[in-house]
Amino acid sequence: MSPIAPPIMRVSHLDKRFGTGCEQCNNQEQRKLENNYCRSCGTVYACQDISFDLYPGEVLGIVGESGSGKSTLMRCLYFDQEVSGGEAYLQPYQQGERNLFQESSQQKKYIRNHLMGKVYQNPVLGLRMEFSSIGNIAEKMIAAGHRQVSAMEARGSELLEKVHIPVYRKMEAPKNFSGGMQQRVQIAKALSNNPPILLLDEVTTGLDLSVQANVLDLIKHLQRELQISMLLVSHDLGVIRMLADRTMVMLDGRVVEQGLTDQILEDPQHAYTQQLVHSLL
Repeated sequence: MSPIAPPIMRVSHLDKRFGTGCEQCNNQEQRKLENNYCRSCGTVYACQDISFDLYPGEVLGIVGESGSGKSTLMRCLYFDQEVSGGEAYLQPYQQGERNLFQESSQQKKYIRNHLMGKVYQNPVLGLRMEFSSIGNIAEKMIAAGHRQVSAMEARGSELLEKVHIPVYRKMEAPKNFSGGMQQRVQIAKALSNNPPILLLDEVTTGLDLSVQANVLDLIKHLQRELQISMLLVSHDLGVIRMLADRTMVMLDGRVVEQGLTDQILEDPQHAYTQQLVHSLL
């Protein structure tokens, strides 16, 4: 991790709301909400004024309870959902000078296929369950413009080996695999085009503890080997403690605290973070 280098990703004042808003909630300064919900019009403010930097080779953890907005934030960054407002810049894209959210759908596809990989909490969202495992990897490579079958096969086999999927199972469909193996195929697919940034959304939720530990070890190993920047969403502070250099705490769609992970775990400032840390002890 190199904080002296410019950020690889910069997000500024990101907003995402579900609903049209009304007089009670449209003005951010005087917004009257119950948690992140407007009682007058029913609008939900899933992400409110979120700003952060992600540095090259850094793992930034995003932690918060269910409904805090962390998964919505990830969906916005990967263009699975449109933002309601805000800016995001990537250093490897146009020297970090163009707001990604205002780019054409064609450019967004390019960014998704070349500069980011995403591993979803639910593997069904990240994989085609009927395709072979190597076919899933090839799909992402074809989307990025690869056409040479032998090169894609070689890359797919290399990645499956890297994530500990036996190569003799490369022609099998992920629907035949366990949850942990499906997550590992997703990781291989996400890495297929050497993206500088990986988005990981609750990747160990629902897995057995021993399987969780294996997946986390794999992520840690890959991060060190590839020096890839990661945004890691979890509601589990144990996962964050193991992997994240810095941590951002979200509550009701807002960032309530951010800093070095050790600092946040040892000396939490916000009442909600204190509560989270105490529940870990």
